[in-house]
Amino acid sequence: MTGQRAAGSVEAVFREDRGRLLALLAARFGDLDLAEEVVSDAMETALERWPVDGVPDKPLAWLLTVARRKALDRIRRDRAVAARLAALRVEADRSAAAHEEPGFDDIPDERLRLFFTCCHPALSMEARTALMLRFLAGLTTPEVARAFLVPAATMAQRIVRAKRKIRDARIPFRVPGPEELPDRLPGALRAVYLVFTEGYAASSGDGLMRPDLADEAVRLARILDGLLPGEREAKGLLALLVLTDARRAARVDAAGNQVLLEDQDRTLWDADLIAEGRRLVVPALTGPGVGPYAVQAAIAALHDEAVSFDATDWPQIVALYDVLLRIEPSPLVALNRAVAVAMRDGPEAGLILLDGLSGAAELRRYHLFHAARADLLGRLGRTAEAADAYRAALALTGNEPERATFQRRLAALTGRSREPGRGR
Repeated sequence: MTGQRAAGSVEAVFREDRGRLLALLAARFGDLDLAEEVVSDAMETALERWPVDGVPDKPLAWLLTVARRKALDRIRRDRAVAARLAALRVEADRSAAAHEEPGFDDIPDERLRLFFTCCHPALSMEARTALMLRFLAGLTTPEVARAFLVPAATMAQRIVRAKRKIRDARIPFRVPGPEELPDRLPGALRAVYLVFTEGYAASSGDGLMRPDLADEAVRLARILDGLLPGEREAKGLLALLVLTDARRAARVDAAGNQVLLEDQDRTLWDADLIAEGRRLVVPALTGPGVGPYAVQAAIAALHDEAVSFDATDWPQIVALYDVLLRIEPSPLVALNRAVAVAMRDGPEAGLILLDGLSGAAELRRYHLFHAARADLLGRLGRTAEAADAYRAALALTGNEPERATFQRRLAALTGRSREPGRGR
């Protein structure tokens, strides 16, 4: 076997199974640093051995065996590490025994433990998302740094601090018990959702989207749903992400310009993802106590099912936003509901609702709030006010394709080819 083919095999296993290896070793030894080091060592050994011996029938098992041996060797060489790990292991075993419940023994692999360790409430949301991208999605530290738009050295320090906090606070590598899961699961789902949001609509940069982040978020949602098949909100999140991501190919034109929903070529939407999302929505919505991700997935399904923008079932979408506003009230949900009301009842009705939200500081800092007002004001013929609203949106967005969209709309309102003092 050539070295190139062996390297390709190692890379494939690394991409698919690195998270499983890390989770297995972190759960076994209670130390994420040690797990990461020995996984890297095992991969290096594979690059040396597989070109000579061939790729084993069970690559993951081979890598796990090598990594375990290397971990034990390190522990034997370092008594301080051994003592610390022994204490952590005893504590983790006690904690796991205290929360042992029927059903949790059937989890197919250890990634769920790692998921909840990375998303422990003792960690900041930024630390949670960084750890998930690094250890569960398999991104390198420079790739995670690009996702957060910070230097690689800065992100490396953040990840080190987060791992140190896990170690020093003795955060156990375990699945929360049934009594804890309702409080812990939303944080894990939220972290995945935030990764997808940044991937689907980048907060800054030259591209409208970050497809790499969107892909990783969908992958993480699939892992979480697979490991917690009975959790309806995990299914609802996956449904929401695939139904939204189904429109990706239609969101930019050949020149890289943003294409708004009403102008998109719906034949470019991914029919397989839409079908998958629609299948997932049913169990996510079935039963008492529907969750916010399931409701948002139902809204996304209505958009995807419409044969045209004009044929969208806006009354049903408004009704679903009413539900969402009751179970998860927020200015952003109210903004989206106001836009849907404008589509159902006309721009004046939507604008009244938007103006009623103008006191929310969160929305005053949100470029799409001002863009929505500009659109409705423009439809009502209030050109000067619409232009001011587009200028406010321009001042708040760092995404170049979105800026270009606002500039084109502003130019159409004012009759100028470009906004004074701003280039493209």
